[in-house]
Amino acid sequence: MEPNQLMEAAQRFIRTCYSELNKTAAETEQRLQEVRYQIESQGYYEHTEEELRHGTKMAWRNSNRCIGRFFWESLIVMDERHVQTEEEMAQALLRHIEFATNGGKVRPTITVFAPAIPGRPQMRIWNHQLIRYAGYETEYGILGDPASLELTKLCLSLGWQGAGTHYDILPLVVQIGDRQPQFFEIPPELVIEVPITHPEIAGFADLGLQWYGVPIVADMRLEIGGLDYVAAPFNGWYMGTEIGARNLADEQRYNMLPKVAEVMGLDTSREATLWRDKALVELNVAVLHSFKEKGVSIVDHHTASQQFKRFEEREAKNGREITGDWTWLIPPISPAATHIFHSTYDNKMESPNFHYQAKPDLPKK
Repeated sequence: MEPNQLMEAAQRFIRTCYSELNKTAAETEQRLQEVRYQIESQGYYEHTEEELRHGTKMAWRNSNRCIGRFFWESLIVMDERHVQTEEEMAQALLRHIEFATNGGKVRPTITVFAPAIPGRPQMRIWNHQLIRYAGYETEYGILGDPASLELTKLCLSLGWQGAGTHYDILPLVVQIGDRQPQFFEIPPELVIEVPITHPEIAGFADLGLQWYGVPIVADMRLEIGGLDYVAAPFNGWYMGTEIGARNLADEQRYNMLPKVAEVMGLDTSREATLWRDKALVELNVAVLHSFKEKGVSIVDHHTASQQFKRFEEREAKNGREITGDWTWLIPPISPAATHIFHSTYDNKMESPNFHYQAKPDLPKK
């Protein structure tokens, strides 16, 4: 980004941020002068801790695809911009996992590493989520999570060895600049995993299903005031359908609906029996039940939709326009039973925000 473009982005952010923090006009203008001097003298500026904290919360508030934005103000920011080595990165990520997990009472958390500055080596995280199951290609088909095939191959090439089960937790993979990526095992005691059982159908336990407790998205770019934080993993807690209607149910993931239907004794000979729908609902009942039994935070899609309605009302009261991606906000089960299905949203991208980004590059041999 050119210096004049960076200054424009910084100015928009500082004015909005400082207004929301109830700063005076004099404080705002003084800060803008400091930012202008930094950009003119070195080509970039640095956020204060206060700006970083509020900027990350604004990014969550502006995340068009997130139904959980009612809680944006509760986000806890771990400032790790001082970190310089892969080992320090890994330790910071382990602290994030432990803090966010919180014994099952999940805390919305973000860890922010140094931004991408020209001339400085970038800090990148290869994991899609800090905690995710491996996927292996075998002669009998895919073992584990098909979504993890590529990262699992990288981990194996780096020297990692998994146990070869459906639920091997991948290591953290971090990279600084053009150096070789490094992997770091996650101590098992830091990860809460939930065995999936059903409150009424005993056969569910025989399927041996499980899932991890905290979804920590690790591969998105956080943009605040023109600065790009390319390593900034964040989490809330799960909405049940993410696990029960997608991770465990999608044909391209664990594809468990046929086995659930078998356990339930459903007629799968034709689609008109709606066996998929019945199996899907009960799989989601099982996920919600199991997380509650284990004491791990989770929300059902109807409650999440009601919370989003409260978010919409509160934002309107504060004079802010609601943006949203309708195709992501509607839950994958019974969307028409929520108000979101019957609403429309402007999908424009506000700033600050989270963005998808290209995967890191392996160093050239």
